[in-house]
Amino acid sequence: MSNTAMENLLWHRLTSAARAEVDTLIANGRTIQAIAVMRDHAEPPTPDLRECVDLLALRHEALHDGDAGPGNAG
Repeated sequence: MSNTAMENLLWHRLTSAARAEVDTLIANGRTIQAIAVMRDHAEPPTPDLRECVDLLALRHEALHDGDAGPGNAG
């Protein structure tokens, strides 16, 4: 995973189970559901849509580059 993705604070506010679910949803093209999981399972405060979209893009890139398996930070 890139340094940008590693530094994403929202990713670190998700549990490992939520990370795995987000990655699985992204891998299956279910981006809206992935954003819902991010918002529902992040430690407070609830992330705004921009934070979720930024993380979505980072995880999509990481998963498609083969840098990280579902739920892994790198």
